[in-house]
Order: sequence, then structure tokens, then C-alpha cells
Amino acid sequence: MIKEKKTILISCDSPRSLLDFRGKLIESLIVKHEVIIFTPKIEQDWIKKRLTELSIKIYENELNPSNVSVLSDLKYLFELSRVIRAIKPDVFFPYTFKPVIYGVMVARICKVSHITPMLTGLGYNFLDVGSGKSFVQKITRILLKISLGASKRLHIIFQNEDDYYTLIRSNIISKRNITHVVNGSGVDLSYYQYTLPDSLNISFLMISRLINAKGIKEYYYAAKQIKKKYPEVVFKLIGAYDDNIDAISSELYSKIKTDGTIQYFGLVDDVRPYINQCSVVVLPSFYGEGVPRCLLEGMAIGRAIITCNSVGCRETINPNLPQTNGFLIPIKDVKQLACKMEYYISHTEDIIRFGENGRKYATEKFDVKKVNQAMVNILENTGI
Repeated sequence: MIKEKKTILISCDSPRSLLDFRGKLIESLIVKHEVIIFTPKIEQDWIKKRLTELSIKIYENELNPSNVSVLSDLKYLFELSRVIRAIKPDVFFPYTFKPVIYGVMVARICKVSHITPMLTGLGYNFLDVGSGKSFVQKITRILLKISLGASKRLHIIFQNEDDYYTLIRSNIISKRNITHVVNGSGVDLSYYQYTLPDSLNISFLMISRLINAKGIKEYYYAAKQIKKKYPEVVFKLIGAYDDNIDAISSELYSKIKTDGTIQYFGLVDDVRPYINQCSVVVLPSFYGEGVPRCLLEGMAIGRAIITCNSVGCRETINPNLPQTNGFLIPIKDVKQLACKMEYYISHTEDIIRFGENGRKYATEKFDVKKVNQAMVNILENTGI
């Protein structure tokens, strides 16, 4: 018999993601269920205020998502175990790597009835990034295999099919696992409303953390190439430069801030004004994305895009050529990135046409209402 009202425990590695990526999902869940959050410490008052307004109980922890810290990770395991035993959730919904790996292990031990981890991309763990990270990769893969062992209690949620097949090929999961694929985190089409792009004063915008695998270096050097031929073209960058194992070098960061090639804005609370003011959204990422949120936001607002033919990113380009909304380029290819930028500069009509196609594609495939309904169905229909 399925229990109507459930206690759903959500575990994440970043409090910003609770409203940025999961806000609408949480709003959908609280209509029928009790939602409880287990999150790293919330520094932003507006996030805590909004969650409180939604009558959501919050448990905070000291998890460091970006770096390996044995003490921090062990403390996370202990604190999550204590929370699960106290609230006895019907459904445990962790997303991103550490909450998935550690959280599923704890939830299994605590005998949570239904565990629904979501992998929002595989990150570095299945990339060929050299021996420097190989030990961490090996440990992560071992822990992931242990965590995701097939069970009737476990329903794994992917944001693209590539990640599912990667884990199958790597023998981390098997076809006995119960799995679901949803179209990323979705995008709120009423919040990210269409605006006409400026096709006269061309500007490119990249929204990303300042890490190597997101393609920051490629964006910078492509911008330098274009600026030599088209000095009037503007390049903008939004995103945090923080403590991360793959953070760009201090030398590149200094150039970005000071040499005038790129206008750097750091981390912003609302990306909409910046997308509204740009002509094209760029993300040359080879990170191992789920489906990049910044591209969905750009598409919803009606911006043509350039991204890599890499996991997650390729999902955002409509494969039907008459309805194409942008370009896929090879990873780490500065020349091709600059070439596609120059295409838009020379074919300004396609800035508008591709942008309109992008809005249509976002509406058809990535509408947050459709994605969240699929998510709610997975979380609710667990046979409790």
C-alpha cells in the first residue's frame, strides 16, 4: 500500500542549489509531503528565509563538496546517520557526488525504505585528466559502486543517458539497477522570459565556476583571438573563483581580471540581466555535466549558444538542423570556438533565429514543470 503523505529528506552539497536548481521541485513536493533538508551551512540569509517560509525543517552540516577531507566526510556520515534515525524519512533524495555516495551508504544502514539518488553529472570522475587525480578517481569509483549496488529500495536518477551508459560500461551499476532519466534540472520559463537579443552590439557571455574543465582557458584565448579582429565585440564572464581541486591558475585568473579581454563579474545572485544584455551564451565545458543550467537559462531567454560535444552539453543542442539553436564544438578546441564566435558576428540574423529556436526547444524538452512532474512521480511512486 502506498503511503500518501511522506517524509522526504533531501541532501545536497550546496545550499544555493536548493533554490536555484531544486526550488520548484521542493514547492511541488510540499503540497503533499513533509520535506526536510540536510545541507552544508547556509550563509545566505535569503535562502534560509525562503526555506523557512516554505515550512521546511533544516539540518546543517560542514561538508566540503570540492575537496577531500577525511574528518569533514566522516563527520558528515555521523551527522546524517543521526538525522535519519531521528526523523525516519520515507524517501531519501540525495544529489551530487558526496551526498549520493555517503548518503546512500548511510540510508542503507539505517534501512530507509526508498532511496532515490540523483547524479547531476559525473564531473571529473570519468574523465582522462591525468595521474594527479587518478587516486581520487579510483576511490570515488569504488565508493560509487558500493553505494549504488542494485536493490529494490534504490532508484537512481540520471540527467542524461550518457551517464547511465558510462556507469554500465564501468561496471559500477548493472542492468539490474532501477534507473530513470530526466531532462536535467529543467528551467522555469516564466522566470527566464524571452527577450530579443542585441544583434548589433555583439557580446558573448559565459556563466561558470572558474575551473579548468568548464573551459575557462579556452573561452579566454578564443576571446583574445576575436578581439584582435573585432575589438568592439564584448566578452563577459560570471562565476566564482574558489577553493577547488581544478581551479584555474592564479596567473589566468589575474589576466581575466586585469587585461581587458573579458569583463569579469564574479558570482552574481541573478544572471537574468546579464543574459538579457548578451547576444550569445557560451559554455566550452568538458566537465561531465548533467545538463548545464546556464545553457538552459540562456535558451529560455532566447539566446543562441556555443557548447562542446561533451556529456550533458550536447543535450542542449536540437539535433534537427532546421530548428538548431547553436553549435557543438570539440572539447579544448580554441580555434573552433573562435570560429563559431566569428560565425555569429558575421551572421547576426542567426543570433535571433537560433535564439528563438532555443526558446522553443527549452519549452518542448526542459520546461521545469515537465521535469519536476517526472521527478515527483519517481519520488512518490516508490511502493511505500
